[in-house]
Amino acid sequence: MSHKHLTVEECFELLKKYNTPPHVIRHCQAVADTAVRLASALNEKGGHLDIELIRGAALIHDIARTQEHHEEKGAQIAQSLGYEDEAEIIHAHMTYELKKEVEELTEIDMVCLGDRMVKEDQYVGLSERMAYILDKVKDYPDAVERIKRKQVETEALLLKIESRLGRTMDELMDKER
Repeated sequence: MSHKHLTVEECFELLKKYNTPPHVIRHCQAVADTAVRLASALNEKGGHLDIELIRGAALIHDIARTQEHHEEKGAQIAQSLGYEDEAEIIHAHMTYELKKEVEELTEIDMVCLGDRMVKEDQYVGLSERMAYILDKVKDYPDAVERIKRKQVETEALLLKIESRLGRTMDELMDKER
């Protein structure tokens, strides 16, 4: 792994340069906040996650969201600037299969979990975010089935994470229920 990661300032410069819409930038900020909070909490329990990599990759994970195959375009942008680790995360964030065990979690898992728990620019938790996505693809049975399967897998992983942390995701994100 390379050790030079995007700074917050560089991320915002890139988002501006590539004309990422303000609502997408707010989404990226919320995903970054969620992913960093989760990773930091796991690090407090003995994890070794690279917070700067997570923050940078999350901040630009949807830099090209207005384009088709945005994950590929976004990865190309990061790669062209020499940010291989960020590029890898951005490229995989749409289809990534999360690890099954807390001990196996990596930076990409953090960004993907953050993305799966943020709707627009707010942390809402997994079930509300998945309901939103399922509504968007309701006319595509294969997509519905795939997303529901991922939701069940993600719920199982989140329960293990919450058990490790000794608190719920909502508590970690300070969300009132």
